[in-house]
Amino acid sequence: MPATTNAPLKTANTANAAAVLSTAVARAAERLHVSRSLLAKILGVSPATVTRLYAGAYQLEPQRKEWEFGLLFVRLFRSLDSIVGEESSARKWLDSDNRALNGRPIELISNTEGLVRVVHYLDASRGLV
Repeated sequence: MPATTNAPLKTANTANAAAVLSTAVARAAERLHVSRSLLAKILGVSPATVTRLYAGAYQLEPQRKEWEFGLLFVRLFRSLDSIVGEESSARKWLDSDNRALNGRPIELISNTEGLVRVVHYLDASRGLV
């Protein structure tokens, strides 16, 4: 058998994963009331790209950094959702000063270091529950 028999399946899985993550990122941002301009900063893409993402005309690409940032952002949402249980509390948490993080999480997640710190903090907090 030729080695390329799985190539169409691999391409389909990649396309499906891109669609799923792209949709998850947009929905998480909506539910947390993260603005499109902030989401663009988080993902490291232009605001126009985020607009296309919301419209379904653009999907995050697995080979690019935007993919990793998208995964981290969805992980943040899932961790926060599992800890607080409701969107309004999650939004309040993001907007509140956090002594452990030394800042407001909504401001911290606009850059890579802050996003990683907030995700690690939530992962550690979730482990205590």
